[in-house]
Amino acid sequence: MTNSKYQATRPNRRKFVKDLAISATAFTIIPRHVLGGTGFIAPSDKVNIAVVGVGGRGKQNAAELLKLSDVQVTAIADPAEYWDLGRFYYKSLAGKGPTREMIEDHYSASTPNFRVAEYDDFREMLEKEQALDAVLCATPDHNHAYVSLVAMKHDKHVYCEKPLTHNLWEAREVGKVAREKGLATQMGNQLHSSEALRQAVEVLRSGVLGDIKEMHAWVGASRWTDGLEGLPTDTSILPVDFNWDLWLGPRADRDYNEVYAPVTWRDFWDFGCGAMGDFGCHELDIPTWGLDLSAAKTVELFPAGYSDKDIAPHGEIGYFEFDGVNQKTPIKLTWYAGGLRPPHPELMPENLQLPGRGSMYIGEKGVMVYRVRQEPELYPASLNEKFKKHKPTLAPTNGHHRDWVDAIKGGPAASSNFDYAVRLTEITLQGVLSLRLGGQKIYWDAENLKAVGVPEADQFINEPVRNGWEMA
Repeated sequence: MTNSKYQATRPNRRKFVKDLAISATAFTIIPRHVLGGTGFIAPSDKVNIAVVGVGGRGKQNAAELLKLSDVQVTAIADPAEYWDLGRFYYKSLAGKGPTREMIEDHYSASTPNFRVAEYDDFREMLEKEQALDAVLCATPDHNHAYVSLVAMKHDKHVYCEKPLTHNLWEAREVGKVAREKGLATQMGNQLHSSEALRQAVEVLRSGVLGDIKEMHAWVGASRWTDGLEGLPTDTSILPVDFNWDLWLGPRADRDYNEVYAPVTWRDFWDFGCGAMGDFGCHELDIPTWGLDLSAAKTVELFPAGYSDKDIAPHGEIGYFEFDGVNQKTPIKLTWYAGGLRPPHPELMPENLQLPGRGSMYIGEKGVMVYRVRQEPELYPASLNEKFKKHKPTLAPTNGHHRDWVDAIKGGPAASSNFDYAVRLTEITLQGVLSLRLGGQKIYWDAENLKAVGVPEADQFINEPVRNGWEMA
C-alpha cells in the first residue's frame, strides 16, 4: 500500500493514449468560473458532469444523465475497470469499461470520435478536468462524504446517492460545506421525485388523517451474505484493473476478499449501513417531508439474526419517537426489515394485503397505505373526497436529475438538496447507530450530536479515517 498523494494506480496504456488525445484539445476549453464566477453556468450552456463510482448504480445514473440534452458526461472515475453484476439486481456489466462504452456510443451519433475522460482516482480528475461543472457520486456509502466534500471544495455542484453519508458527523459536515459554498445539490433518493410519493406527502400535509397516532415503514431486504459470521479471514485474488486501496478510501487497510465487493459491501458496517441505511432515505422520506420531522428524540432498533460489530443483521424491528411540528402529541414510527410487516389496521379492509415494501400512517380520522410507485390508498374511502379539496403545497418536479441540473443553471433548489437530505439522512443513521450498538435505546442530543449517556456511540457517530482521507 502507498501513502502517496494519490493511491497506487496501475499503468494503463489505453488510458495513457486517451489522456494524450484529450489533452491535445484541452486548450480550447475555458472553465465556466473564469467567465462568470464560481459555479456560473449560462442557461443556454451544456452542463459538464463527471460520474464518480460507475458500478451498477453509477452506470444507471450516467444513463439518466444521457437523456438530458443540455448535459454532457465528460469524465468518469472508478477504481474498477469491470464488474459482472449479472447475479445482482443490476443484471448488467459495470465499471469504467462498460460505462465508457455506453457514454461514447451515445454521443458518437452527434459527436464523432467523442471520448470520455476516465480516471481511477477522482481527485486527479478534479485537478485535470478544469471544464467540469458538477460531480455525481455513486460510490459505496463509506466514500459518499469524502467525494462530496472534496468536489464541493473544488466548487463543483454535487449529486450524491443515498444515504448522503456513512455517519452522523459526516452528514453535518457535508451540510455545512454545502451551505457555505451555495452550490446546487441533490441526494439520490429518486422516489422523492415520483408522483406517488409526492401525493402521499400531500396527504399528510392536508390533515385529512387528523393527528398521526402511529406510522409504520417496512422493507423485505435482508443481508446478501446469508451465512457469514465474522469478517473473512482469507484473501481472494484481486480482479484485474481493480485498485482495492482506492476503493477502501477512508477505511483501514485490509486484504481484499470477494465477499466485500461488488454490492455485498452493504452487509459490512465499515462500508455500508445494512437495510436501514439502504432504504431509510426512501421509506422515511414521506413522514420526514410530509410532517416536517427532524431528528428523532429516541431510537431503539433491535437486530434480527446474526450481527456483530462488523456485520449488519439479517433484519430488524424498532421504534423512532419524534416531536410533532403540527400536533402536540409525539409521533411514533415502527421500522421493519427482513420480511416483517405491521399488523392489519382496523380501518383497512380485511381482505386487502399489505405490500412487501411500503409504509402506513394511522391517524385519528383514517389510514393511508403507500405502495412504492403507486397512488396512496386512503381508508375510509370518504377521505378521498376530502383530500381533493387540498391545495398542493409542493412545486412540480421535472424529474430527479432534471431538477438538479435546473438548479445548477440558476433555477430553484432541487427538493432533496443537501439541507433536506442531511435531515433525512440523520434520521436514517440514528437507526443505524442503534443497530450498531446492538439494539440499545438512544436518547438523542441533536444539538451536540451525542447519544446521551452512551460514550461508546461516539466511535460510530464520527468514525476514524486513514491518514490522507481526512474530511474536516
